[in-house]
Amino acid sequence: MCGRYYVDDDTAREIEKLVRQVDEKMRGTEAACKVEIMAKDIHPTETAPILASSGSGLECRWQKWGFPGFRRGQVIFNARCESAMEKPMFRDAVLHRRAVIPAAWFYEWDRNKQKHTFYREGRTPLFMAGCYRKYEDGDRFVILTTQANASMEPVHDRMPLILEREEVMDWLLEDSAAEELLRKLPPLLERRAEYEQISFL
Repeated sequence: MCGRYYVDDDTAREIEKLVRQVDEKMRGTEAACKVEIMAKDIHPTETAPILASSGSGLECRWQKWGFPGFRRGQVIFNARCESAMEKPMFRDAVLHRRAVIPAAWFYEWDRNKQKHTFYREGRTPLFMAGCYRKYEDGDRFVILTTQANASMEPVHDRMPLILEREEVMDWLLEDSAAEELLRKLPPLLERRAEYEQISFL
């Protein structure tokens, strides 16, 4: 599961760097890419930067996090990797509109409502796999989740599908590779507990 994550200046710089590198590799030219991000936590329904394919290249787009749910006011912000290809809400998006959501780190809460921060030491940002759909008010994305690995299991049984930097373009552009990546085991993450009690009201 992923219900909140954090972006900052380092996230913006990594987005810019990746877009330029991919453009130079795919097109032989370096794209002008300037991403400005206010350092903040991102919550469902908020607008955030994502990476998506643009022809044979890569671009940064701003989209709202979460698909409208089946009930009034409901927001669906995660999709399970194991069943996304079977559900009408996600299938077409996973097949044709995949996305990568960069984050410095994400948060999860354990059964005692203690907040934990998950990140990769020395590897900012995290690249979370996702997909998006078009709605009347604009494009919206969800984050794909998978079975928790050993670093996440003490806190929660689900976690975002984390891609390595070299897997980003495979996820975005290669359909057969994307199907394989849906089954990958995410890398181990570092965890920091912040001893913060929250209310879910």
